[in-house]
Amino acid sequence: MLKVKELTGGYAAEPVIHSLSFDVQKGELFGILGPNGSGKTTLLHMISGIMRSDTGSIYIKDLPIQNYSAKQLARTVAVLPQHSSQTFSYTVKETVSLGRYAHQSGWLNTWTQEDERIVQEVMEQTGVLAFQDKSMNELSGGEIQRVMLSQALAQQPEILLLDEPTNHLDLSYQKDLLDMMKKWSVEKGLTVISIFHDLNLAALYCDNLLLLEKGKIQIIDTPNNVLQQERIQHVYKTEIEKHPHPVLPKPQMFIVPDKQAGDDQEIKIDQQYITQAEEYISLHSPIPLRTMSSGVTGAGTGWYDTFVNRHVNHDYNCEDHLEEMKLFLQERGFDSAETVGMMTAVDLQYAVYQFYQERDFSIFIIVTAGVGNAVDASRASEHTEDSSPGTINTWIFINAKLAEEAFIHSIVTATEAKVKALMQLNVMDFITDSSATGTSTDSVLVAATQRGTLLQYGGTATPLGKLIGKGVYECTMKALQKNQYKREAE
Repeated sequence: MLKVKELTGGYAAEPVIHSLSFDVQKGELFGILGPNGSGKTTLLHMISGIMRSDTGSIYIKDLPIQNYSAKQLARTVAVLPQHSSQTFSYTVKETVSLGRYAHQSGWLNTWTQEDERIVQEVMEQTGVLAFQDKSMNELSGGEIQRVMLSQALAQQPEILLLDEPTNHLDLSYQKDLLDMMKKWSVEKGLTVISIFHDLNLAALYCDNLLLLEKGKIQIIDTPNNVLQQERIQHVYKTEIEKHPHPVLPKPQMFIVPDKQAGDDQEIKIDQQYITQAEEYISLHSPIPLRTMSSGVTGAGTGWYDTFVNRHVNHDYNCEDHLEEMKLFLQERGFDSAETVGMMTAVDLQYAVYQFYQERDFSIFIIVTAGVGNAVDASRASEHTEDSSPGTINTWIFINAKLAEEAFIHSIVTATEAKVKALMQLNVMDFITDSSATGTSTDSVLVAATQRGTLLQYGGTATPLGKLIGKGVYECTMKALQKNQYKREAE
């Protein structure tokens, strides 16, 4: 659909872009990225025919761009410029109708039924039909952008050029606009070429990305290959971290602000931050901790400063335990949005917690453990569905900075240590009469201060893994033994 070959040019005698060559296929949503001054808008102006290049060629549908008359080019290529607050006293419909100019012929430019049909259709598709008789200067920024998009689409282009289309738009308008562009590229074969300042939006919607650096192509590839952390840090001269989108298989980039005074102050999570009540144990950290957990609230990964292990009766049953847990927390003054919350049927007075110090980091472990619903994971299919609350909850607070893999390693190591404790005490799955590996709904939490020593790994052979293995094993043993003595006393 579009071919650019050895394109060089700019303003006056100084080229802005240098020897650019790339292809864009029909129906592709193609993003152009780069810091300010890298040549993004210059390149778009050349593709649209607004600016001539010094050297090189642009082919649209295999024809050189100079072979097109102005009207012919407008029938093939439409441009949606950056959003502007400047408007005129035209109505919405009059503004959209200007997009049909390229398709009219003769001196009088007669308006046809086909022109009317297309204008009505694009206004409906972009959601501006309801206010077609309004003056443009009565509209909000998002509405103006949709009207200008309608005008561009009224040209019935095969290529749509967008210059930062989401600039100044709120989130809902950004999503609506880009969802529409993606839908039209897929369903109608519309080729969309857009400049993006927002790397994350580009990653979500584009099929391929062109990254410019000082007027030259740094890379052209899929979003995941273009948005590599080291590359983006180099091109944009700022610290960036790359993470996957939580819902889609798309990369997302996050800026990392400079550290402020106090950000590196050492914090040690230990027993001083615990509050033990009859119906819960809580730990409130002075700073948010990076967490990975299987809690009722705060499950998955996140940042939390409050941790609650709640006692419930053995016969606890609730259709919506998440909402019930949130209500429990709120009634007791906890912010459920900032809290990892777990449940256990174990008497909380038998909880075990222990602080472990290594040379350059430390951990604090809290375990509540009982085996009333012990299960052999390898034979769990022989059990009927059990909705009873978990009876082994393991909390591991790490006073250090953990890499992503270290969180997962830590959970694996903690699980292995827990199973070893169960084996040591000969805990049995009474349904299968085999060794138990846990209870039916055990929970685990790993929380790190993300300050101090960087711990890259947490496997059993690493310093962190060794400490977690030792600590979880010892605390689980003590917690199980406490509950065993309780049952024997009863």
